[in-house]
Amino acid sequence: MKQPLRDLLLQAIRTLQNDSTLPAELEVPNFVIERTRNRDHGDFASNAAMLLAKPARAKPRELAEKLVAALPANDLVAKVEIAGPGFINFFLAPGAYHAEVRRILAEGDAYGRNTSGNGVTAGVEFVSANPTGPLHVGHGRAAAIGDCLSRLLDANGWAVKREFYYNDAGVQIQNLAISTQARARDLGPGDAGWPEDGYRGDYIADVAKAYMAGESVVADGHTITGAKNVEDLDAIRQFAVASLRREQDLDLQAFGVGFDTYFLESSLYSDGKVEETVRELVAHGHTYEEGGALWLRTTDFGDDKDRVMRKSDGTYTYFLPDVAYHRSKWLRGYVRAITELGSDHHGSLARVKAGLQALDCGIPKGWPEYVLHQMVTVMRGGEEVKISKRAGSYVTLRDLIDEVGKDATRYFLISRKADSQLVFDIDLARSQSNDNPVYYIQYAHARVCSVLRQAGEKGFTFDLQNGLTQLARLDNEHEQILLTELSKYPEQVEASAVNLEPHVIANWLRELANAFHTYYNSYQFLVEDKDLRDARLALVVAARQVLRNGLDLLGLSAPESM
Repeated sequence: MKQPLRDLLLQAIRTLQNDSTLPAELEVPNFVIERTRNRDHGDFASNAAMLLAKPARAKPRELAEKLVAALPANDLVAKVEIAGPGFINFFLAPGAYHAEVRRILAEGDAYGRNTSGNGVTAGVEFVSANPTGPLHVGHGRAAAIGDCLSRLLDANGWAVKREFYYNDAGVQIQNLAISTQARARDLGPGDAGWPEDGYRGDYIADVAKAYMAGESVVADGHTITGAKNVEDLDAIRQFAVASLRREQDLDLQAFGVGFDTYFLESSLYSDGKVEETVRELVAHGHTYEEGGALWLRTTDFGDDKDRVMRKSDGTYTYFLPDVAYHRSKWLRGYVRAITELGSDHHGSLARVKAGLQALDCGIPKGWPEYVLHQMVTVMRGGEEVKISKRAGSYVTLRDLIDEVGKDATRYFLISRKADSQLVFDIDLARSQSNDNPVYYIQYAHARVCSVLRQAGEKGFTFDLQNGLTQLARLDNEHEQILLTELSKYPEQVEASAVNLEPHVIANWLRELANAFHTYYNSYQFLVEDKDLRDARLALVVAARQVLRNGLDLLGLSAPESM
């Protein structure tokens, strides 16, 4: 609804430019049109007059009066008032909201989507867990945020590519291999000979047993078969990595998450991308040698100190492959790149961005964008749950899915802003009550379906087209509240994507569900008056459509009965 109001104001501005009230060459400022907090002040307000007052050499309130007088005639606005120092408040005509209901039902699943991304490629990297164990609840939060971000960007017209970066090289993989080897030798944690940094979960024993049995694992299109040789550490490593990649893939599938690209850290070395990145950095003059090590002058690009790229022993520090990896994203056409990470990675972000700028290859300064999530605390019965038997030391994503289901797990992990700590209350997520937000939202959708079934059972026919012609009959307070909430959805979709905040959709859906449930509890829909009945059913069917669209953005189902 904002764009038609913006267009009206732009026409008024042009009128004032034509009569020399405003300079003809004036560059129109980016004025805002926003919903008012109090509907007594109208539906929308704009600060256009306040921004234009200085170039017009006029008082904001006086200019606001001239803008209002210059607004073209339209059916959208019932009245316009000027408030405070010069805010322009718009009171919409009922027909504006009725038109939105018709738009919802005409556009269906496409309602709320826009083309602001213009089909530009946006890569979203998320989860990117080391293949050394089952996915923990933190990975689950990353999966929920990253997947919902991808869905939101897609709804805003971006060409989204989902990417998973596998850290399949380094010390943690070596620990996985020797832990599996120890289990294959029938050793367990606490036994003599158990590796000091070994992984202790039951899953290691399962991997070792499968390896020694000669089982085969398919991961990323490749089949790895256990060699049954307890001395072949390389074979054990390959089998263990494949096994855990497969387990993580199955967990993500159960969570409704998939990826377009799986990128292996090891390929950066095998394909020479790390060395190539070093050569580029040296060639552009941003490196120097000191103490036998190769340094990158990251302070030239805003870092707090220079960083070692290659240590004196010839090995690379951790941030260099990160620079090489993100360089590969740029070369693969990711005009926009978004990386979702745990907040514990915050310290490495400045040096990665500095390394990318030092490449002098056209990468924008703000590239890539980062979304960082805080930790998750899992509670049951008022006490924190810390240990999963399978993982050994942490709660797994699979634990949550098995306990409360995919939908509740996704909703609870997405329901708060990423940089806020999150408490996952298993008891609340399992409950079928209005206190459980995902149940409350899905129940609103199911209730509409139930009303339509009841209409048939009572012998009422629902004439949608008649209902759309009778929307003027919707004149009570609860109907107006529901109409207003429905009209907010496109704005929520746009704002959530712009700010990379999918929790906004989750929380707004609860507001929409509340508006529906309150209306449902206050009025009968299946009344004898056919015109009023059809109008009310048209409204709640529109609500069902928007609920379904919003649930889909979060990767949640829209049940027809509960």
